[in-house]
Amino acid sequence: MSSNHRDNPLIVQGDYTILVEVDSPRYKEARDALARFAELVKSPEHVHTYRITPLSIWNACAAGVEAGWIARTLREFSKYDVPQHVETEIASYAARYGKLKLVRDDRGLVLVADSHPLAEELAHHDGVSALFDRRVSNREFMIDPDQRGRLKQTLIKVGYPIEDLAGYRPGEKLRIGVRATTRGGLPFRLREYQSEAAEVFHAGGTTRGGSGVIVLPCGAGKTIVGLACMAQLQTSTLVLTTNVTATRQWIGELLDKTTLPEDAIGEYSGHAKEIRPVTVATYNILTWRASREEDFQHLDLFDQRDWGLIIYDEVHLLPAPVFQVTAGLQARRRLGLTATLVREDGREDDVFALIGPKKVDVPWKVLEHQGWIATAQCHEIRVPTPERMKMDYAVAPKRQKFRIAAENPDKASVVRRILERHPDEQTLIIGMFVDQIKELADELGIPLIVGSTRQKRRDELFESFKSGEIRLLAVSKVANFAVDLPDASVAIQISGTFGSRQEEAQRLGRILRPKPGANQAHFYSVVSRDTVEQDFALKRQLFLCEQGYQYHIHDLDRADLSVL
Repeated sequence: MSSNHRDNPLIVQGDYTILVEVDSPRYKEARDALARFAELVKSPEHVHTYRITPLSIWNACAAGVEAGWIARTLREFSKYDVPQHVETEIASYAARYGKLKLVRDDRGLVLVADSHPLAEELAHHDGVSALFDRRVSNREFMIDPDQRGRLKQTLIKVGYPIEDLAGYRPGEKLRIGVRATTRGGLPFRLREYQSEAAEVFHAGGTTRGGSGVIVLPCGAGKTIVGLACMAQLQTSTLVLTTNVTATRQWIGELLDKTTLPEDAIGEYSGHAKEIRPVTVATYNILTWRASREEDFQHLDLFDQRDWGLIIYDEVHLLPAPVFQVTAGLQARRRLGLTATLVREDGREDDVFALIGPKKVDVPWKVLEHQGWIATAQCHEIRVPTPERMKMDYAVAPKRQKFRIAAENPDKASVVRRILERHPDEQTLIIGMFVDQIKELADELGIPLIVGSTRQKRRDELFESFKSGEIRLLAVSKVANFAVDLPDASVAIQISGTFGSRQEEAQRLGRILRPKPGANQAHFYSVVSRDTVEQDFALKRQLFLCEQGYQYHIHDLDRADLSVL
């Protein structure tokens, strides 16, 4: 083995996992390449593990990455020879993307296989053939348009992603322009990566565009990309968001940065039921029903207008009932926006099949280097469990162990010390457990937002925080998603949702908006040492490690917090 290879960070294994040595001089370069076609599985301090899956390869192919480039990348960064069967299987996965195409011609909707044997395989697969209307040639099947989504879902689960080229309904026409000067009087223009993302999604209006997911870091302006896509299409649009706060932020951006008049934009939520050419709705209202036995009363919103585009904000949180409806909406253009394709329920393949493949994925560290998002330092502070709690922890069931560890009262002194380090910075204190975050907010004398906080009060506090009238704000998990707090530069997480990677990414995202001056953000996660909370914290860090962030671990003794 040459000295050149000895410096390489990758060990490609026969089970399609890849070990990555963090201390290698080529680690960062290799990590950025891997992120395009593999997923991070675990990230202990010195050796990270990635995995190649069919879906990771298909998403790469959809984003324009070729199998040959993947193979060359693995060989370039590998310490040892890449197992031949791994390269062969990557080529096989990649070749499956595009073997099946959905097209539309004068006969209707047609599924076309690239070979007669593949068509025969599908014809003899009970779960697949049941979705065919009829066979019209040795490689073609007629498809009922109502089965378009279900067929795509079924085929990706049997290993054949469909390339959908059947086109879309144009939808109701709507004039939408992007302003050069905002209504607030500030100059405005799309950043290069935002306009490129919109152009990739639109694809010149051809059938190769119009459905897919754009992955951008929190703070990078995903909403602006959505506005740019709307301006490309000039059509009535339904925007789906995570909560009322996000809904109103979308409406604010639409009013500020597009030429849409106020009466063209409606809010559809628990507070209002306006259906207008551009309607912004919450996932919660769409999935509301009076009881488990009753129907979802608001899902007919999808049929209330001739929508030409449906935007799924934070698409990784798309609830199951909306998936079901989306399966029947394949003739409408669909745009997913997210900072992470990781879903805690493992339904990434449904996002691929029903919303579309990943079209754009801009690494966090790239935008940080360009100054579009803040530079972030991430710290995990491990606090000992008080002696009086150790017996309760020892005998508790596993789920209760997590809560006992998360609510460690000695975390409060650590929070105070962190606040002393950042006396002039806008700071969020974030927790999962309402009693814990309430007690800390009371102790510190700072305002609090939890799930029961009325929307009017939430809006007032968010506005006061944004204006600088208040510097500290305590929030429960209601602030995880789509809350625009551009001046927040410090986040202190005192408890999280078990091992949720997506939550860790979103919480860091609260403080990544670009800032004047040093453009520096600080993210602190306070956990109880040698507990299940510490184990779950390692899982939560996976996504951030994949994006190039490293956690600085501080293992504290309660008697000595001076290392902070």
